Amino acid sequence: MITGDLKSQVDKIWDSFATGGVSNPLTVIEQFTYLLFLRRLDETQLKEEKKSAMIKKPIVNPIFTEEQKELRWSSFKNNEPQAMFDLFTKPMVDGLSVFDHMKQVGAENGVFAKYMSGATFMIPTPRLLDPLVQMIDKIKMEDRDTKGDLYEYLLSKISTAGRNGQFRTPRHIIKMMVEMVQPTKEDTICDPSAGSAGFLVAAGEYFHEKHPEYFHDKAFREHYNTDMFTGIEFDNTMLRIGAMNLQLHGIESPNLIGKDSLSESNADIRDQFSLILANPPFKGSLDYDGVETSILKVVKSKKTELLFLGLMLRMLKTGGRCAVIVPDGVLFGSSNAHKQIRQEIIENHKLDAVISMPSGVFKPYAGVSTAVLFFTKTSTGGTDNVWFYDMQSDGFSLDDQRRETTTNDIPDIVTRYHNLDTETKRLRTDKSFLVPFADIKANDWDLSIKGYKEVVYDVVTYAQPSTLIQDIKTLQEENKDKLLILEELLK
Repeated sequence: MITGDLKSQVDKIWDSFATGGVSNPLTVIEQFTYLLFLRRLDETQLKEEKKSAMIKKPIVNPIFTEEQKELRWSSFKNNEPQAMFDLFTKPMVDGLSVFDHMKQVGAENGVFAKYMSGATFMIPTPRLLDPLVQMIDKIKMEDRDTKGDLYEYLLSKISTAGRNGQFRTPRHIIKMMVEMVQPTKEDTICDPSAGSAGFLVAAGEYFHEKHPEYFHDKAFREHYNTDMFTGIEFDNTMLRIGAMNLQLHGIESPNLIGKDSLSESNADIRDQFSLILANPPFKGSLDYDGVETSILKVVKSKKTELLFLGLMLRMLKTGGRCAVIVPDGVLFGSSNAHKQIRQEIIENHKLDAVISMPSGVFKPYAGVSTAVLFFTKTSTGGTDNVWFYDMQSDGFSLDDQRRETTTNDIPDIVTRYHNLDTETKRLRTDKSFLVPFADIKANDWDLSIKGYKEVVYDVVTYAQPSTLIQDIKTLQEENKDKLLILEELLK
């Protein structure tokens, strides 16, 4: 959990960016990330130098050569502002600037470095760069938890929606989804619209919180650090931010793929993952020519929210599970494509649960109503009873302020989902209940909770009109008497 001191340090750095003319939240996070990476590069070399001194052997493939020492964080942080800025912006050492060298360090320095080719230095003045370097240098980041909390807090400052309906998923919603699917040590986990990699980070943190003993097993550590996590993202800025988020949470070598998940270039990824966690973009619309053919066979649509469901079915192994956030329209849309994808999931695979969320969950980014679908790929059917939950509170107010509240359905949702055998006697007037496959089929595959929930209306008895009229007359007489008394008092 982030401390007050750490939060204060990040706030000061954020304010310095704004004062210095860098106000776009994504730009601030990206430039902040570059500086963090530069510090990490130097810290990595310092560790290697200590090891080298102990074993009395030279470092193999050093990040910085002796001639490049001026490009190191521990060196340039002591320079005067203009000299430091020149090192960042001009090729002064071996024909390289600090920023040029950072972009060329190579894949051996972590997955973040793989996506540096398009990086642009956008800190405009020495007057801004110097205090940023000094403030970041003072942040204590010795352990994984502190590094991860710092970056999570930084990402929480994104307050505007991204392109094509993309916006950051609230951390507590991600955690709820992860706790419901309960990742296993053998899982291969993918987010096909990874963004800042929040779902992958939360899945990784689940093992640290629930199963720290797994990390004593060498085979699990290797799986965790190399092939457990895959993120696909076409935006290079988000790839860099996501890569740093994963690294700061202790996942050094995740598989990050810089592609459009829905395109033909991604067609080779199929039957590969045992767990998908995602919040794909909602409002996008693509031409059929831009969508991989096998997805269109499952759902003939141009809407990204429907296409991503078809993609996930293709990417999952048989028996693989999926937890995905969708806009409410996916649940009840009447187009052929909407009905087609719902029928595919319900009839040909196994739909496990539908969590209906209130519209304020994604504020201040957007006020769209959403739901979470949980399903398992079987290719042979298996939907029996679908569990519905009508979430009314997620622990925060449903306005733009999103203040913490005392009401929170999430603990109840997680507990009930893992004890579905106790839900059989729940009524459709309750917050949660089971709906048989036959009822959903008869309702044209509709998954809107309103199509199944029963509302009980309280009986209110009103007095007869004649009684009400007499009551009004009595009140008028009483008021008349009071006015007369008041007039007497004022004489």
